[in-house]
Amino acid sequence: MQKIETQKNEQPENTDVLDAYRVILFNDDNHTFDEVITQLVKAIHCCRHDAEKHAWQVHTRGRSIVYTGSMQLCLKVSAILEEIALKTEIQTT
Repeated sequence: MQKIETQKNEQPENTDVLDAYRVILFNDDNHTFDEVITQLVKAIHCCRHDAEKHAWQVHTRGRSIVYTGSMQLCLKVSAILEEIALKTEIQTT
């Protein structure tokens, strides 16, 4: 019997194109819900309702994944959130 070898899937060279990164927003005691909600709407272009969900999750769990995308877009989102000194982190998924 002949043994058949399977090839491993190769990773694309430019993984930055994939949604391989995420922006985490952390809780702090310096901002109001309205400030966080307004900045989320500005940063991730979501509706107020979705921003409220993220703000509540940040408040109750200490953090929320607010955006997933390319590194370039995550850097933009993070920079907008940090305009008012919100605490963020970009992680790989």
